[in-house]
Amino acid sequence: MRHVDFSPLYRSTVGFDRLFTILDSLAQPEGAQTYPPYNIERTGENAYRITMAVAGFSEDEIQIEAHRNQLKVTGEKSTENSDENAETLYRGIASRAFERRFHLADFVEVSGASLKNGLLHIDLKREIPEEMKPRKIAVTSLSDKEAKQIEAKAAN
Repeated sequence: MRHVDFSPLYRSTVGFDRLFTILDSLAQPEGAQTYPPYNIERTGENAYRITMAVAGFSEDEIQIEAHRNQLKVTGEKSTENSDENAETLYRGIASRAFERRFHLADFVEVSGASLKNGLLHIDLKREIPEEMKPRKIAVTSLSDKEAKQIEAKAAN
């Protein structure tokens, strides 16, 4: 098993500790968690969708929480039994509780969620603030008079 030691980078960088923590956690498997299965799709230039197969769960049994670049989806079946006289002979439909976490990039926010036909769709959108977007700076030329004034000030 391969492990990368980031400690030299911790000593020589400032403000990148969150990045190194994410890289460290990506190297460690999540306990081989496979339930529930999910897809991640890119639906537009700045839009994404996570689709999770959550058959048997209703809207009130699923919680979605977004906090600081992390999305947490949890599901817990209610304990009520529809028919107390019925005896289950074989259980093939999973109804166990689950928790799935996703690390979100900067400026990615949850824009909505829906449950249809046993599939939970979580729509994400990246919205970069105006002050973070690249902007063009106009280049202007100085007139000869302004250029001479600058040179005269520098000569003194």
